[in-house]
Amino acid sequence: MKRIAIIGGGIAGVSAAYELALQQRAGAPIEFVLFEATSRLGGIVETVRREGFVIECGPDSWVTEKPWARDLAIELGFGSELIPSNDERRKTYIAESHALTAMPDGMRMMVPTQLDSVVNSPLFSEQAKLAYLREPQLAEQLKASALDDGNGSRDESVREFVGRHFGNEVANTIAAPLLAGVFGGDIATLSVLAVMPAFVALEREHGSLILGLQERMRAGDAAARIFTTLRHGLGGLIEGMESHIPERSLQRNIAIESIEQRGGVWRVRGRSRGESEPIEQSFDGVLVATPAAATARLLKPFGNRIEELLPQQFSSAIVVAVGFAADQARAMRIPRGFGFLVPQRQAHTEQAGDVGDEVANESGEAVARRALLACTFLDQKFPHTAPDGAVLLRAFFGGPLAPKLLEHDDATLICLARTQLERVLGRLPEPSAALARRWPNSLPLYSVGHLDRMTELDVRIAQLPNFRMIGNAYRGVGLPDLIRSGRTAAREMVASWVVT
Repeated sequence: MKRIAIIGGGIAGVSAAYELALQQRAGAPIEFVLFEATSRLGGIVETVRREGFVIECGPDSWVTEKPWARDLAIELGFGSELIPSNDERRKTYIAESHALTAMPDGMRMMVPTQLDSVVNSPLFSEQAKLAYLREPQLAEQLKASALDDGNGSRDESVREFVGRHFGNEVANTIAAPLLAGVFGGDIATLSVLAVMPAFVALEREHGSLILGLQERMRAGDAAARIFTTLRHGLGGLIEGMESHIPERSLQRNIAIESIEQRGGVWRVRGRSRGESEPIEQSFDGVLVATPAAATARLLKPFGNRIEELLPQQFSSAIVVAVGFAADQARAMRIPRGFGFLVPQRQAHTEQAGDVGDEVANESGEAVARRALLACTFLDQKFPHTAPDGAVLLRAFFGGPLAPKLLEHDDATLICLARTQLERVLGRLPEPSAALARRWPNSLPLYSVGHLDRMTELDVRIAQLPNFRMIGNAYRGVGLPDLIRSGRTAAREMVASWVVT
């Protein structure tokens, strides 16, 4: 009988435990234990249902074109729960000078499918419009300079990549706030190969991103809804998987402090919350699913460059949701759309953890104003998240200033968020439902060269017997990527024993 330890109970770790439970039920000779440092499984995946609102405390959906989250939902019996985004209302705004300007229709991130909408948009200067019009004419030149497939590759930053196609204005106005909301990083350092592989592939094939995207749309990709979620919340994925995991395989409130490998046996040491005596257990295999910073601490004694190959910088996030009942919402004037983005034009001059004395002495309101990255109109993106006629807004704070907000209590964060939203949306009533969540160091930054470092990391990890690392530090931060990484690692470990 082989024993496997899973360290970390976020969605990657829970996915691995769920897969092992299925393998165990199918007759695989394994036992496993999932160690989670808190009392709750799921990590940043958490759904709160309050006053008729379905509030996501972490991601609100997944990208539809990646199949692994949808496949899991159907496998768990949630097929009827799948809800596509309300793309008929899909319009995104850019917030500048307390006003909202709509992004042109037909945009996929910073790439338009309809050039007329760009030409007629007040969002861009004449210089930026000319850059958009010129990009298809440079197709052959762009194709000749395209990045390769990431194997021993030449990489570049997102800023450089977008700048080559559309110029710095588009990079600052659209690419920077879009990617800050997903990856929490500065586009001047984010790896384009790691965070925008689909666009790199378009450049490789077509040169022009505009022509490549138009070709994809003609091939039928336009019909798919962009995002998908679950009617009763993404927390259902965690609850569904947990229901299949034997309770004896779950050990909550245990923080793992060290792992050690000797003679083919892994020794895992930790401590229960509130207990002084450490615990120690032995296993045949280990799956590490902790956040990257915790993983680096666990693997530091291993040497062999493993720790330094992991992402070295992390971004924190704060999510604040405010819900307004139908009678309150009647006086509100929320524009039609999915929400707005806030350009972070100075973000590239500020590094996480190095905000300077001036920022350190700023008021909470001033910091919140500079740290607000986006607001989602969730009742329009997914109407099921709010009662009829009600409004549900979700503010997202991040970037290098986010750590300054982590110290505030929930009531203060909700007040700060409401103040910042009022600067853009006008006066807001007292919300009938509100919550705040802090996710410190939750987003590892995929800096230039990330995929090359991951390739080297794979080689070095392969030298450790029956050892895998899963989570958002490696090859994707979205729910589908994390589900796939957890389940694949679990299958591979069991299969390696069956083969041998």
